[in-house]
Amino acid sequence: MMTAASTHRISRKVLLADIGGTNARFALLTGRSVGMIAHMAVGDYGSFHEALGAYLAGLPEAETISAAILAVAGVVRNGRCNLTNNSWVVDAAELRNSYGFSTVRMLNDFEAVAWSLSGLPPEKLLALGGGRPVAGAPLAALGPGTGLGMAACIPHAAGRLVLSSEGGHSTMAGSTSREDAVIAWLRRRLGHVSAEHVLSGSGLEHLHEALAALDHVALPRRRAAEITRAGVEGTCPTSRAAIDLFCAMLGTVAGNLALTLGARGGVFIAGGILRHMPEYLVGSQFRARFDDKGRLRGYLEPIPIWLILDQDAAFVGLHALAEVEGIG
Repeated sequence: MMTAASTHRISRKVLLADIGGTNARFALLTGRSVGMIAHMAVGDYGSFHEALGAYLAGLPEAETISAAILAVAGVVRNGRCNLTNNSWVVDAAELRNSYGFSTVRMLNDFEAVAWSLSGLPPEKLLALGGGRPVAGAPLAALGPGTGLGMAACIPHAAGRLVLSSEGGHSTMAGSTSREDAVIAWLRRRLGHVSAEHVLSGSGLEHLHEALAALDHVALPRRRAAEITRAGVEGTCPTSRAAIDLFCAMLGTVAGNLALTLGARGGVFIAGGILRHMPEYLVGSQFRARFDDKGRLRGYLEPIPIWLILDQDAAFVGLHALAEVEGIG
């Protein structure tokens, strides 16, 4: 017989959140179902607590939330994260004390994407070449957005192992004399030039600025969305050159990641930038540069690549993690 206590346990909910540099997303996991996902702009709130408070204030069932699983865009140390690309701080101990959550699980945002990879439906994926995935081989995820995230999913006998990564901050190397010139120009401005410095929203802006300077073209500084739009539409040659370079350099970095991980199970591209220009990515140098690894071309060419079209893919991963770890 179901008692009042058991009914209360079943009705308790888990807060899921995907906290990036630009957007914060929240949802509730009830049983095996993820509810409506709320999208909030980070710039509208002074802190994570303000954004979370605003979300919870609109939930009549907020008091039934028993635990939280938070994907955050930064390095998690001892249950605390200072987000890499904004001023927010997320602290698990503070959340337990302030909201009475029995469990607060924090992980890197691309770690959450990696948890989603085996659960994404085909209609949410755009194929970018390659053959069939090798069963049991590692899968890699990377994606340019506010930053450049990376993670890996490694299948094994007991399930899967997900590894977070800060590979987006590894040193960017050029593959052509043009890229060498761009990186040299950026090095004078930034010092160390990481992959994220060219493969992110601000990275696209860096590429646009560098190309204009190298070509002695006087242009106003443009935001990433403006560069993408002008480049795809062909109204600005420098913007077109910037997104061409962006796609090519992303292919090089994705190929490096696939080689490093042995990711013959497939490579998945996430992040907000490329979802706005999928056809352009297909026609770009991205895949050619992914394969262009000299003697290892034959290793890389069969590896399938997919563009993740679902902006909320992290919630598929958070749901999977909740089930694996029995949270809720």
